[in-house]
Amino acid sequence: MRRQVAINEIGQRIGEGHPQARYSDGEVLMVLTLRDDGMSYSQIGRKVDMPKSTVASICQGRRRCQRPAGFKEV
Repeated sequence: MRRQVAINEIGQRIGEGHPQARYSDGEVLMVLTLRDDGMSYSQIGRKVDMPKSTVASICQGRRRCQRPAGFKEV
């Protein structure tokens, strides 16, 4: 079955469509929403069952920070 995945400007898969992705786009969005609501990295990590360092990396834009430039079928 073929599905659409997001790609960046050089054609590499990003987000939950990347083969090594551990977290869904929904989980990443939840982390960012909880941070906007004022929760700490530790509180968010416990709530979504994710390491505090991963939560911090997502919130600081070091991880999962690319926007799709297009889509392709895989």
